[in-house]
Amino acid sequence: MIALAVIFAFLLAALGLGLRARRGRDMNLEQWSVGGRGFGTVFVFLLLAGEIYTTFTFLGASGWAYGKGAPAYYILCYASLAYVLSYWLLPAVWRYAKQHRLISQSDFFVAKFNSPLLGALVALVGVVAMVPYLVLQLKGLGIIVSISSDGRISSHWAVVLGTVALTLYVTISGIHGSAWTSVLKDVVILAIVLILGIYLPMHYFGGVGEMFHAVDKAHPQLLTLPSSGMSASWFASTVLLSAVGFYMWPHNFSASYSAQNERVFRRNAIFMPLYQLILLFVFFVGFTAILVVPGLKGADADLSLLRITTATFPSWFVGIVGGAGLLTALVPGSLLLMTSATCLAKNVYRLARPHTSEQHIGRLAQLLVPALALVSLYFTFNGGSSIVSLLLMGYALVTQLFPALLASLAPRQFVTKEGAAAGIVVGVTTVAVVTLSGATVGSLLPGLPQAVKDLNVGVIALVLNTVAMVGISAVTRTASPAPATTAALRPEPEATAGTG
Repeated sequence: MIALAVIFAFLLAALGLGLRARRGRDMNLEQWSVGGRGFGTVFVFLLLAGEIYTTFTFLGASGWAYGKGAPAYYILCYASLAYVLSYWLLPAVWRYAKQHRLISQSDFFVAKFNSPLLGALVALVGVVAMVPYLVLQLKGLGIIVSISSDGRISSHWAVVLGTVALTLYVTISGIHGSAWTSVLKDVVILAIVLILGIYLPMHYFGGVGEMFHAVDKAHPQLLTLPSSGMSASWFASTVLLSAVGFYMWPHNFSASYSAQNERVFRRNAIFMPLYQLILLFVFFVGFTAILVVPGLKGADADLSLLRITTATFPSWFVGIVGGAGLLTALVPGSLLLMTSATCLAKNVYRLARPHTSEQHIGRLAQLLVPALALVSLYFTFNGGSSIVSLLLMGYALVTQLFPALLASLAPRQFVTKEGAAAGIVVGVTTVAVVTLSGATVGSLLPGLPQAVKDLNVGVIALVLNTVAMVGISAVTRTASPAPATTAALRPEPEATAGTG
């Protein structure tokens, strides 16, 4: 009961912070979705760098260390490379978004390519990718709360209660609620990760080095990349895919709009790779659990951190771990809900009704939040993929937006809207067909060298995407692209009153 009480205290604290964040603000669409473009270094850091500390940190990273070993280290590599990329990418995105008063990721593509249809396509791709990512958070929330409470709350009820809480404060406070809750989340989770990663190897083996020696003796195959499957080529291609896709997630992309100025990104790019190193301690927990709580198979490997925690610590500490895990679901989950609703309202609904006012779009976005939450609940209760598998599928989809984005930043835009759309469609279709069929590059083309067969299918889709984009652009480029028209993206005068 102590653990359950602590978890509920965290839930109430998160809900209170989220609702309080609205105080004193006229919550128009710009305030609700991008914070009135007034966030400083700390909030932007927590929204972008803190994005890596989700339920994925608690469950997926430790679960892969437990079940797959060395391939899990891709998680440590990709975000560090993405943060380096952000030093150049995000200032360019922010400048253009501020100049044209963009709200969503899709707005960027609409303005750059002068194509509302392309914007709708980007919005739909983003939402389809964000649903499995949100499902990941909700699945993780259910697992964390159920195990931490010793089964007193079922995972189903935990998911429902958590979804109601995040839906409530997202609808009312938007990104302000996410930002303030992320402060509590990051402080707590960093403390928990460091304590678990240092204490558990010392408690059971006498230190981190001794722990790795014990794992090497019992399961030496877990400490090296296999020669096939998750081999070196899989590792490198997955790191590449995830690095270029990190800021293609619509919630990460549009969160960058919330910064006060572009210097925020350059300051953060210096420190964010160091922040990533904290994930090492999560891996230490997973490797320790291999010998302490053996026998977890398949998706149950995601339970390794929680199983070893409940076996080692008193109830009150387990409650704190459960509360921290709850926050890792609520913060990214709130951003995913808000961004999905904004994309659908602003770039899909408005395509059918282009003269809809910004005020009406803002209300519609808020109304879409509970609807999207219900869709995510359905898939949460009717899906069986592991935590990391869900994330990798989403990454493979959103990364297909990267070639068109990169081309749009060139001094002379050589890619047409038709080329950009064709590339995205080819890339997304490739990912969807291969994923839904359960095929791999190796099973489709068995005669290729092993290194090629092991490539992440998202990278193969990215290559096909680029070829289609360039080819179709060459065919359709009969004249220089027309200047981007952003009038349809600008809020109407009455909707911007009171913007902070």
